[in-house]
Order: sequence, then C-alpha cells, then structure tokens
Amino acid sequence: MRERILLFIILSILGVFLFVFQNYVNTVVGFVILCVCMSIYGLYLIAATKYQKRKLKKHPPVINENYKPFVSVMIPAHNEEYVIANTVENILQMDYPNFEIIVIDDRSSDNTAAVIKELEEKYEKVTALIREKDAFPGKSAVLNDAFKLAKGDAILVFDADATVEPDFLNKLIPNLEPADVGAVQARKIIRNKDYNFLTRCQNNEYSTDTHFQVGRDAVKGAVELRGNGELIKRKALEDIGGWNNYTITDDLDMSTRLHIKGWDIRFCPDACVYEEGIVYLLPLFRQRRRWLEGTIRRYLEYFGEAMKSKNMSLRARFDMAVYITQFIMPLWFILEIVFRIIKLFTDKIDPYSLHNVLWSSLIVSSVVGLGFFLAIRYSLRRYDAVPRLKAIKQAAETTFYFFIIWFPMVLFICGKILFCKKDMKWGKTAHGLVVEEQIRQEHELNEV
Repeated sequence: MRERILLFIILSILGVFLFVFQNYVNTVVGFVILCVCMSIYGLYLIAATKYQKRKLKKHPPVINENYKPFVSVMIPAHNEEYVIANTVENILQMDYPNFEIIVIDDRSSDNTAAVIKELEEKYEKVTALIREKDAFPGKSAVLNDAFKLAKGDAILVFDADATVEPDFLNKLIPNLEPADVGAVQARKIIRNKDYNFLTRCQNNEYSTDTHFQVGRDAVKGAVELRGNGELIKRKALEDIGGWNNYTITDDLDMSTRLHIKGWDIRFCPDACVYEEGIVYLLPLFRQRRRWLEGTIRRYLEYFGEAMKSKNMSLRARFDMAVYITQFIMPLWFILEIVFRIIKLFTDKIDPYSLHNVLWSSLIVSSVVGLGFFLAIRYSLRRYDAVPRLKAIKQAAETTFYFFIIWFPMVLFICGKILFCKKDMKWGKTAHGLVVEEQIRQEHELNEV
C-alpha cells in the first residue's frame, strides 16, 4: 500500500506540474531541460571514466596477492536440466584456489534435481541442495537457504546458464578487498548475441549498461548488482540480513540496501560472465516486466530510507536520484501527450497552433531517441569494438528496441502498482530454449 500511495503522489505532483506549466510556459521547455541535465550527467560520467583510466595508468593499483578468501559459489536452478551441467563444469575450471559450488534445485518439475545429484557425486567441490516442493518461492529464498550451508567469506552468485573464463575470480576478487566494499559486479555479455535481432539488442543493451556502470563506479555512485556474476562479502550480507524474500529482483533490492547501510559496490568490466540471450519475444517481455517492476518497487520502498540514511554517501544518493529520472521521463512524455489531446478537445486552438504543438512533441521525442542512440553507439565502440558503420546500424535498431520494450513497460508497471494487488510472480528467465529445440528436432528425426 505504501508503494501505491507514494507512486500516486509522484504522478499527481508530475500531473499538476505539467498542467500548470502548460498554461503558463511551454512544457517542452521543461522536458528539454530534463534531457539536457541528463546529457550533462552522462558526459560527466564519460569524463570521470577517462580521468580514472589515466589515473590508474599512471599509478596502477597494488594487488594484494595474499588476499584469497574462500568463495562459496551459489547457482540456483529451476527447470534447468538442459544447461546446469555445462554451467557447473565450466565454473569448476576456474583457476582460483579456494572455492566451493552449491547448486540448488528450486522445486523443479523436470530432471534438474537428478542432474544436480549426479554432479555432486562426480565432483568433490560440488554440493547439491534439493529444496522441498512446498518451500518458499523465489530466488532470494533459494539463496538464503544456500547461505546457511555456505562456508565462504565471500558469496559468488551465478545464473544457471552462466559461463566464465578460468581467470574470472582472480580478476574479480581484488576489487572486494577494501573494507568499505560490500560487493562487486562483473560485466555481463550475451553468449548467443548473433542468433537473432532480439539477442543482438540484448547484448547491445548490456554493453550500454556496462558503460553506465563503469561511469557510476568512477564517480563512486550507486553501482548496482545484476544477479549473474555478483560477488558479495559475507560481512556485508550479514549486515543487511541476507536476501529479501519478498522482492522479485533480489539483486537490485540488495544493491539499494547495501548502499543505505554505507557499503560501496564496485564494477569490474574485465571479469566477464556470459549468459544466454532470450530468443523469443514473449519470454523477453516477461523477464523485462519483472526487472522493471522490481526496479520501480524498490525505489518506492526504500526512497525514505535512502534519503534519511546517515551511512549512504551523498554521491551515491545523487547518482540514484539521477538514475530514477529515466523512469520519470516516459511518464512525463505520455502525460504531456495526454494533456495536449485534452486541450485539443476542450480549447479552441487554431490549426496552425496545433500544428506547432504536434511538431514540438515530435522534436522532443526525436531528441530523446538521439540521446539513446549516442549512448548505445559510444558503448558499442568503447566496449565491443564494433566498426563505425556497424555501430551506427546496431545503435539505431537498439534505440527502436528500447522504445518498444521499455517505454510501454513503464506505463504498464505503474498501472499495475496503482491498481493491482502486489504479487510474487517471478517471470522466470527461459534458459536453454535453443538447446531444447535442437533436442526436440533430433527426437523427431530419430522417430522418422
């Protein structure tokens, strides 16, 4: 109820602001100011990143080779029989000396539990945890159960489809050593990015996220965990009471609670975790719906605590406030259009004036699209070394992808929070769809 009330207040304030602004000042001016402020902050992140890079080049950080904490690797798995064995065997190849793997079957209805038990029998480092069918649902509850068995001073969480290079932990671990650092996030990359349009756009989306995460790390802002490839210090986990069982985005919820408690989160672009991109549109919508709903709900839930926290740094607080504007922008834009349509039917507007109104809205939407385009193109050139012309083409199609996926989704989630009862629908990410399809085709051929 608190989330619903706070969102209603925010929307009411935004609506009143736009209504008053439209009657006395052109609201396009306010929208452009918002875009300019976001652009300035984006340029500030780029400048900070380049400054940090030059600084580290002149004064390379001294890595403590003796800092090798025991790491408990946790891999939750729900109906993952097609991918879980490959993931575990890949992670066992890490050349880090001190780690264990806890693989958790979360009430699967397929053959996942049997596969996990076979892995436990086959490999000494692997422990299988089979949850009861009536266990509390959700990834957070899974991780809390596994945490009770974990022996590590640090907890590394992977998705069931993750793969990494052997030196993954050796790159990630040094970032966790400072006393104020509670967690480190690795860079995520789509393994099957060339499969189709959707997987390519997902990888471009991840590259853009890498760009902003690196920038937020450079300014000591509110870097966020991304679920797959997150390394968390045990002391920090115990400080915040583990994972929140009542959230649908465990990583984002934990990120905010760590910042509120004063823990810093770092981002390590050199350590990469590869995951499977979603190849079909409907499963992609389900996943993004969960991500966005979890994002908006955690801001509504923890907004007061973040503002009152004595431990959270001012830079992290400011960075979080700037990041929230990306969710306000779609609401602002849609309310702007709605108010203009209302004025069209209630006021006597001459056609020439209406023509200018429509063109101004089109120009504003073009400016927003250009901002997305430039950020994506920069990320593709900087982190994926995509050739110039190819980067332009992919940036254009990914901008279209953003508008199709994210803008309508913000409106849908806000409506859901306002008018629907809160639920714990997980919207599980579909893994192994390509492998499953290949196996099905092989079975059909064998039958023929």
